[in-house]
Amino acid sequence: MAIEKILLAVGPGDADRAEALAETLIDIAVPTDAEVVLAHVFTEEEYESTLDNLGVEAGGDVSVDEVSRRHATIRQLSAALDEAEVDYTIRGEIGTHGERIVDLAETEDADLVIVGGRKRSPTGKAVFGSTAQEVMLSAPCPVTFVRGE
Repeated sequence: MAIEKILLAVGPGDADRAEALAETLIDIAVPTDAEVVLAHVFTEEEYESTLDNLGVEAGGDVSVDEVSRRHATIRQLSAALDEAEVDYTIRGEIGTHGERIVDLAETEDADLVIVGGRKRSPTGKAVFGSTAQEVMLSAPCPVTFVRGE
């Protein structure tokens, strides 16, 4: 299977593992010359909070893709990809993290999805859910999991 398109999806908990996500993405994208899509998925509440933090009025002329471009995690990933000379596009989505990532993988026709997460106990996953677990079980392509510290 050739890797032609990679989707790296981030959310609110990925700021602390952005460097590890970027390294993993670059390690795969450079030798395969894959097209890269950076995506930030927001819940409704996270999106409203991000708009407030950026000083943007809700319902204004700023798209969710533009809000994603301005988000610190995406800016950090973009800088690493620029330095490695990897071409990429940026997407923003609003909704349930796991569902939107799987939907993006399908609509973008991704050959690989990269997601981050942290180590959790089985009970923690059962009680609180796990975006990474949902993506791994539902994505239409292989998923690479990058575990945070």
